[in-house]
Amino acid sequence: MIASTQSNDSLANVKTTAVIAPLDLACTKLKSAGRRVTRPRRAILAALLRRGEPSSIEQIYGELSTGCCDLVTVYRCVAAFAEIRLVRRAFFLNGTCLYELDLGEPARYHVVCQQTQQVDEVDPSAAAELSRALCLVEDHLRAHGYRDVGHIVEFIGTRAATPRAGA
Repeated sequence: MIASTQSNDSLANVKTTAVIAPLDLACTKLKSAGRRVTRPRRAILAALLRRGEPSSIEQIYGELSTGCCDLVTVYRCVAAFAEIRLVRRAFFLNGTCLYELDLGEPARYHVVCQQTQQVDEVDPSAAAELSRALCLVEDHLRAHGYRDVGHIVEFIGTRAATPRAGA
């Protein structure tokens, strides 16, 4: 047997950066918070990823395959995700709570049309500016003894009718 401390492998000295898929990243965040990664939780996380926008529990449930889990399980899992800040909450005017995954990317803010209930994302540059301002407020609150500081920002409005082509 020959022992060697050197390698002829051309990739031996190459540093690789693994790209983690969003679902795997969410599962890792779940595990690091001391929570189990179960089949229903994984399916719910995948449903949130597919939707890609703030979604109600019922909308998330509608994305799941039949028999995956019941509606109560979705409520419980999403509540567990919210506890560990794996999801962000948003609210409709009627009080409906919406959820979207929080995988550490910059916060996205949304505006809800009061007439159609359509949800649109706020322009990313405006959202970044808002996020910086909110970060200052959160830092100020922490400096004054608050813990587990977060925020919820909602924008509402009525979308102007878009002219039809040829009108």
